[in-house]
Amino acid sequence: MNFSHITVLLNETVDSLCVKPDGIYVDCTLGGAGHTSLILSRLGENGRVIGIDRDDDALMNAKEKINDKRLITVKDNFENIANAVNSLGIEKVDGILMDLGVSSHQLDVAERGFSYMQDAPLDMRMDRTASLNAYEVVNAYSERDLIRIMRDYGEERFASSIAAKICAARKESPIMTTLALADVITSALPAKYRREGGHPAKRTFQAIRIEVNGELDCIPRAINDGVDMLNLGGRMAIISFHSLEDRIVKNGFRDLENPCTCPSDFPVCVCGNVPKVKVITKKPILPTEEELKQNSRSHSAKLRVCERV
Repeated sequence: MNFSHITVLLNETVDSLCVKPDGIYVDCTLGGAGHTSLILSRLGENGRVIGIDRDDDALMNAKEKINDKRLITVKDNFENIANAVNSLGIEKVDGILMDLGVSSHQLDVAERGFSYMQDAPLDMRMDRTASLNAYEVVNAYSERDLIRIMRDYGEERFASSIAAKICAARKESPIMTTLALADVITSALPAKYRREGGHPAKRTFQAIRIEVNGELDCIPRAINDGVDMLNLGGRMAIISFHSLEDRIVKNGFRDLENPCTCPSDFPVCVCGNVPKVKVITKKPILPTEEELKQNSRSHSAKLRVCERV
């Protein structure tokens, strides 16, 4: 199959894992398998990579692209990392990575319904067997819920106007396609705002995609369960692409590094909570100028890393 994807922060992410030749590593978001391929190149014959993805296209691509018995693929949501790995008879691993972005394949294949630049049926499901899709969100959610997801997940300041336009449009007939939705969104925005920055529909499409796939809800559980699976000295590396994701990752790592719940005026800790990780990246690692020139979609990527203690 033709699965096109440019891996973001490739060397930085794999370098941060400090790959051991005989280690076991989990790529929670297999995608185009770029990170996995580089990890495999650094493993010995006894090393293994467990590649998890909920997108059948990604799993099929990995099987076609990588003919390596050291790679084990699992179809699942990365929030279920513990079950996915334990089901293979493995309890501890040496490194975990998560790339929280949408793959280039999902954006570029029009029929997946992720893009506001190509016309296709509204879909946006990473797992195409899932019941909820973008059509249902756009045409069945209440105006209040549309406002909520656009504000919470898209940080869209014109959420109320857009939601009102969507509800008015769907009374006439269902909004069926990505370009039809993009037109409705654009019509709800002031002319000045339409001319500023990126595409007028960008934030709303992001919000709907996050809602369809439950993207933000997955992250805290994946971080906590994943850290519990790491061997001492094992590392977790997470790439985020917008402020909502990055905030969850940053706060999740911070809470695992400083879990004490005692009041600040207590002379000694009595809660008994001890650090599980050491944060390696006090500031996130960003793409280089060279990468930005080669792949414009990397411009918002941020890599954070922690180590099990």
